[in-house]
Amino acid sequence: MKKHILIVDDEAVIRDLLTEFLTFSGYRVTAVAMAREAKEIVRRDLPTLVVSDLQLEDSDGLQMIEQLKASNKDLPVILLTGVLFDPHVIEGTLSKKVSAYLPKTSPLSRILSEVQRLIGPPAA
Repeated sequence: MKKHILIVDDEAVIRDLLTEFLTFSGYRVTAVAMAREAKEIVRRDLPTLVVSDLQLEDSDGLQMIEQLKASNKDLPVILLTGVLFDPHVIEGTLSKKVSAYLPKTSPLSRILSEVQRLIGPPAA
């Protein structure tokens, strides 16, 4: 069975781009715009990895991540955001909440590298 990636981003262009790219790379992808949708997906079909924006229409991304990880503490999460953080904030605060932090301007190859680092290559 293919590894399942959940993308949570309120920007349709980002959801569509990541869905197409990660699907082409061999992963099963579900993409949603809101935190409430993400929580429902996690309840029904636990993903192998979550890729989330920080600023969501209906929630703070970090708050949603904490809620998702409350019942799945080992769930890896990539925070993919346009909000740039000081390296000290990333090391001191974000690293305790997320598995990786990437700016939205990261090349797709960098995003794929982080996905593969966290969950490995797609299943055959």
